[in-house]
Amino acid sequence: MADWMMWAIGAGVLVGLELFSGTFYLLMIAIGFGAGALTALARVDMPGQLLVAALVAAVGTMLLRRSRFGKTVRTRAEANPDVNLDIGQSVNVAAWQDGTARVMYRGAMWDVELAPGEAAAPGVFRIREVRGSRLIVGV
Repeated sequence: MADWMMWAIGAGVLVGLELFSGTFYLLMIAIGFGAGALTALARVDMPGQLLVAALVAAVGTMLLRRSRFGKTVRTRAEANPDVNLDIGQSVNVAAWQDGTARVMYRGAMWDVELAPGEAAAPGVFRIREVRGSRLIVGV
């Protein structure tokens, strides 16, 4: 089997594995394998092929890491709707006392606190955070 065919098969396998991982890092390595295949088609010897594949994969990985796809956005668990399903739900506050209140939510009484910058008026509020047994709400 020719060298370029092994590189191409390896790139195909990596692209297939990438579909299961959900990141783009295996895709960058697969692009490096593709560069190795093109180098093999240019009849460069194996050390040259390995060097080109490694350089292309490394540069691709570094560029991916610096892009918006490589940066992970970390949200605090208290305000992350993926962690706490109460975030975004609404509660009805009848009266406020110094920025706090007690409301019935999911069959239990909860302490409610206003988020910074919100007005203390009766009405329906959305839950923005859950800190322990206290709901932080805003309009």
